[in-house]
Amino acid sequence: MKIFRRQLLLLAAAVVMPVACGKDGSAEPELPGMEKVSYTATDMNIPNPERGFYTPIEIHEASKSPVSASAVNAGRKLGHTLFLLEFHLTDYVGSEIAENYLDCIRANFASLRENGAKAIVRFCYSNGSEASDKPWDATEELVLTHIGQLKPILQEYYDVILVLQAGFVGSWGEWYYTDNFVFNPKTDADYQPRKHVVDALLDAMPDDRQIALRTPEFKMKMYGHSLADTITVSTAHQASEKARLGGHNDCYLASSNDTGTYGSKDERRYWAAESLYTIMGGETCGTSSYCHCGPQDGAHGTLADMAEYHFTYLNIGYHQGVIQRWKTEGCFNEIDRRLGYRYVLENGYFSEKPVAGEDFRIVLNVRNDGFAPAQNPRDAELVLTDASGKVVKTWKLNSDPRYWMPGAVTKVDQTIKLPSGISGEMTLSLNLPDPCQTIRSNPRFSIQLANEGLWNDKTGYNKLYSFSL
Repeated sequence: MKIFRRQLLLLAAAVVMPVACGKDGSAEPELPGMEKVSYTATDMNIPNPERGFYTPIEIHEASKSPVSASAVNAGRKLGHTLFLLEFHLTDYVGSEIAENYLDCIRANFASLRENGAKAIVRFCYSNGSEASDKPWDATEELVLTHIGQLKPILQEYYDVILVLQAGFVGSWGEWYYTDNFVFNPKTDADYQPRKHVVDALLDAMPDDRQIALRTPEFKMKMYGHSLADTITVSTAHQASEKARLGGHNDCYLASSNDTGTYGSKDERRYWAAESLYTIMGGETCGTSSYCHCGPQDGAHGTLADMAEYHFTYLNIGYHQGVIQRWKTEGCFNEIDRRLGYRYVLENGYFSEKPVAGEDFRIVLNVRNDGFAPAQNPRDAELVLTDASGKVVKTWKLNSDPRYWMPGAVTKVDQTIKLPSGISGEMTLSLNLPDPCQTIRSNPRFSIQLANEGLWNDKTGYNKLYSFSL
């Protein structure tokens, strides 16, 4: 895989540069012996999995109905496929979680799986920060017991979990107002109870799922990291705690430090670097001079900030003042489209005169117009189908979509051998399904390229090229 970062200035220059021509006046082929196909991008907000604005849902009682098919379908019409499932364990702050509430959790995940949506997940004990809202959380011992109860459920339904927010500690599970976890930790000993919770969550989730922490300070202090320890391409997407701890900013763009989210410039740099390889999301919590669409009053603006911190998801329900500002100033639709990944196929090259049983070369140029790459594992394969739509053969793609970086064009160059003895009309497609077998065949969990006329909503395939043998 080769990644080419193209600056906007160079792109603009390329548009006006003359095209070199052959002797017959036609455009000089960029790859001799291959046919070039150009694709048209779309402005549609695509209901792709594991990205975008989310709908928040609080579950306080076991009797609450699970996420409905109508709620999922209503979100998809807007291009949204995510929910925040916030499970309130208020009734169990002094006891084990009741079986009927555990069944309620299972039912919500099962409904997401059936209807084609995923969730950001959080557990908490209190829904306020006043004295009357106490207790704000449970003891460390009981929190660890609860995580042990939840582990089998999280393991069973991780396929529909985008990310698990650390939660449990403090009001709303946001790690601030707390009864049992040292309100303002300073020393290593102060941080240990919180680290025990995170370690238990890392163990409760499969190795290819991440845990999101409320501020960069918590990861840096609990695990002894500094700015020099940020994730790199060589350490990303592994089973290590470093690679599995992301962040969520729940007072995004509210002030110069996002209301205490950042304690220093190094912490900002740390999250900016880490979020290229870990999931970043959250919610806004109030209007400020920092949440305008573009630069204003010394702030560089929402669009630039989301690109810098590689935002994958955001709350559509809060804060409405901020959401309305984005709509009024004209950047809401762009944010809606660009949260997370947005893979656009620029062009492709295919061997001319393909022959059954012979090598067939494919070159694809994929641009990521999103703020982030896909973060969870994603299968990628080439699929050959005949005129009836029957799959003739598949080949694993030699490129990982998690490294199709924002603001870059990824070149995929692969040679396959066409099966012997086949003939007739053939279609080659790109399939980007979820790797979990429970949902792999459901096209609602597959990635649709941001192009016109390529997507098949019955199969989840993106059509690349048709040819005859």
